[in-house]
Amino acid sequence: MLPRGRPRALGAAALLLLLLLIGFFLFGGDLEYERPRGAAALDGDPPADRGGHNLSDCVPPRPLPPKCELLHVAIVCAGHNSSRDLNTLVKSVLFYRKNPLHFHLVTDAVARNILEMLFHTWMVPAVGVSFYDLEELKPQVSWIPNKHYSGLYGLMKLVLPGALPPDLARVIVLDTDVTFASDIAELWALFAHFSGVILLRLDRLRQAGWGQMWKLTATRELLTLPATSLADQDIFNAVIKEHPGLVQPLPCVWNVQLSDHTLAERCYSEASDLKVIHWNSPKKLRVKNKHVEYFRNLYLTFLEYDGNLLRRELFACPSPPPPGTEQLQRALAQLDEEDACFEFRQQQLTVHRVHISFLPHEPLPPRPHDITLVAQLSMDRLQMLEALCRHWPGPMSLALYLTDAEAQQFLRFVEASAVLSARQDVAYHVVYREGPLYPVNELRNVALAQALTPYVFLSDIDFLPAYSLYDYLRASIEQLKLNSERKVALVVPAFETLHYRFSFPSSKAELLALLDSGSLYTFRYHEWPRGHAPTDYARWREAQTPYRVQWAADYEPYVVVPRDCPRYDPRFVGFGWNKVAHIVELDAQEYELLVLPEAFTIHLPHAPSLDISRFRSSPAYRDCLQALKDEFHQDLSRHYGAAALKYLTALQQPPGPA
Repeated sequence: MLPRGRPRALGAAALLLLLLLIGFFLFGGDLEYERPRGAAALDGDPPADRGGHNLSDCVPPRPLPPKCELLHVAIVCAGHNSSRDLNTLVKSVLFYRKNPLHFHLVTDAVARNILEMLFHTWMVPAVGVSFYDLEELKPQVSWIPNKHYSGLYGLMKLVLPGALPPDLARVIVLDTDVTFASDIAELWALFAHFSGVILLRLDRLRQAGWGQMWKLTATRELLTLPATSLADQDIFNAVIKEHPGLVQPLPCVWNVQLSDHTLAERCYSEASDLKVIHWNSPKKLRVKNKHVEYFRNLYLTFLEYDGNLLRRELFACPSPPPPGTEQLQRALAQLDEEDACFEFRQQQLTVHRVHISFLPHEPLPPRPHDITLVAQLSMDRLQMLEALCRHWPGPMSLALYLTDAEAQQFLRFVEASAVLSARQDVAYHVVYREGPLYPVNELRNVALAQALTPYVFLSDIDFLPAYSLYDYLRASIEQLKLNSERKVALVVPAFETLHYRFSFPSSKAELLALLDSGSLYTFRYHEWPRGHAPTDYARWREAQTPYRVQWAADYEPYVVVPRDCPRYDPRFVGFGWNKVAHIVELDAQEYELLVLPEAFTIHLPHAPSLDISRFRSSPAYRDCLQALKDEFHQDLSRHYGAAALKYLTALQQPPGPA
């Protein structure tokens, strides 16, 4: 029983207040449903059983809306975790949908930054997105005491009618923790079966003075209620108690709730066609329910589903293509599938979905001359992360090339690691895998674009920097009086060990001792000395102050540069010349190369990647790399003119490593 004076919570899932709402307000069988006196029945409403639960199996399905009708969906989303949940929700909606969609997303700055990039790179046909600033809406609900775990965001649906465009007449409002198991158009079709003054239309809701209505009701309720415990649901229920004609029943299959005390089994045990699963418990997938494995597997289907497969055309519904699509399609159409380098050229044109800030990221207050370590990795290099965090105490921006399923494995990997989960200044950006070749430079560009500090250390994931390098680099930038007007790249000398276990040197003196004993080598000394020879390791041994070196063919040092440095050339995919081309670009833009005398980073051994194996074994692969180098030099010549002639010598050498 509910406390006397409190409005009865609605069961069997309810349509509330002229909005079609799925979320905290739709109980789907939590408590027995009693239609309020005066509430009109839904035209063609399914019969209710004795427990008040609407059964969907007893009535013929309602016709869907016209195949090209635009369906509107509103979602409140704040923060990193909610953004991940929204990604899964959207995948479940897109999987079944046959209509154009427009998502209205009420977000904070964090979620907007994430979701703008995600939708922009997803490039799903017939999907539009609009954003609304959650911060601007907060003052309308911040005066309401609320104990619900969703905090202030759980009250935001109260203000949606005023926040959404005035010409928007109908909208489906969803929580981020629901999973669709059917076409959302079936839900939209229910709009057509309401009559009279309770049509679920935003325009009529506004005419009814909804904004004033809920505020007056909330004010009266809070005279006897210390705080809301169910967020906006408490207020919706109170309004319905005073205005019972505003509610319509919805079949419980549209809101199968999975919380510890739900009575949802009374719904899904009698209905064969479930529509929406709602994880409306703080425990989410860990909720206590004897059938939870069934529902969890449904959720995991979309959590790990390849979102690239949802870029499906709605051929019968002409709609403007996503930005950049037509240009991309023209470029793809010009490719020759008989070209020996076809997969290289196709990979260069691939637009990867990007989910920036995949995990919560709270940068520390900025420090003078601060530096972000920038790197990229795939699933087979995750084991490097803990050691890297121990060696580099400063901020990091890391791009990970993963499938949707691997992204979830990565999430569990971080959660299980005390070292990784304790670091809030490491930003992880997932670039979803697509295509046969590793897009190494695109990954670097994603990580570089998300760095927040004035300077970046451009590294690779299989290198461990000296323990003192972060502080030393910051001090060096200050001592050299570097600023944005001076183009300087600080070179961090690179070394390597062939031993999986060795004692990491704590100083330059210890490193030199290991070098002399044969435990360390200058990087790629045996395979590709040209890549780092210009660093001049003999001079570095004795150096006490930074010294300048000149660019040379195939030079590929690891450098510290300003954040606004040139981006990497994305044409270089797979293995070979990707860092070399970037150093060429730095030199073409007249960056000084200064070697730091106390800096070092050490490469650790690992199994060769698939791309380097192909490079070593396939002459055709190496020929394609040479073709990319030729094209790069042609573009360089067009851009820099005669100044680019000195780089021609780089093309006269055999193809080199990354």
